[in-house]
Amino acid sequence: ELKRIKMKKKVALRLTLAVVLIFALIIINGSCHRKKSEWTFETALVKKGSVVNSITATGTVQTDSTVSVGTQVSGVIKKVYVDFNDKVKKGQLLAELDKTPLITQVDQAKAALDDAKSQVEFQTSTFDRNKDLYSQKAIAKADYDQFKFNYEQALANLKNAQAGYDKAIVNLNYASIYAPITGVVLNRAVDEGQTVAASFNTPTLFTIGNSLTHMQVQANVDEADIGQVQNGQNVDFTVDAYPQNTFKGLVRQIRLQPVVTSNVVTYTVIIDAQNPDRKLLPGMTANITIIANRADSVLVIPSKALRAVIDP
Repeated sequence: ELKRIKMKKKVALRLTLAVVLIFALIIINGSCHRKKSEWTFETALVKKGSVVNSITATGTVQTDSTVSVGTQVSGVIKKVYVDFNDKVKKGQLLAELDKTPLITQVDQAKAALDDAKSQVEFQTSTFDRNKDLYSQKAIAKADYDQFKFNYEQALANLKNAQAGYDKAIVNLNYASIYAPITGVVLNRAVDEGQTVAASFNTPTLFTIGNSLTHMQVQANVDEADIGQVQNGQNVDFTVDAYPQNTFKGLVRQIRLQPVVTSNVVTYTVIIDAQNPDRKLLPGMTANITIIANRADSVLVIPSKALRAVIDP
């Protein structure tokens, strides 16, 4: 019996040693085949280049000068001589109103002026004649004062009639609408036969922008960046119509009046831009980069080259 017990203990001990040996072999085998950690470096050459500090903003392309052309007299548009996109010169006739009622007013004013002149001639001769009689004590002073009053009143009526006639002539001239600048017709707001009323405000008939070869961009720069913007700085910008093209400009003006929208304060920066190909059109949205500071021919290296990446 004692021998049987000893045999059982030996068998259990052998089994335990075998299990321990198997686990040890598994652990050793896993350790031997474990992949070692590797270091990966991304490098770059140190070379000379440019370092740029830039400010980004959005803006709107506009003509350098835009004039709204209206009329100071009411009437019916008789003739329109220009259309959208037409090139016009300063002083060119754009449209005409029906001049018939205005010519009638001129004729009435001319008749009133002629009547006033006749009254002045009559009152002048009457006053001169009675002036001599008064100097000879032939008429009373009260009569002399009346003749003098009539004479001076006739002179005043003549001035008033002359002013009315001059105004009628001016209004007649206003019936012809001329271009105030040389440029392009951006908008035509009237058609022939349309009635325009200038009683309370001046209606806009045409909108003319100066030559499209020179444009300006009105950029909205955030208040946090406006301190870095100065006149004469270079500007690069793109428009959605030509995403592959980069247009050049210069900062011309920084307007001091803030623009507050939803508690966000921005300032308007005017940028001059040449447009020889006339690709830039009024109203386009511009994505602007203002070059605040620039250093050329300095040693540069990508910041990624200074970081190490460890593969797990």
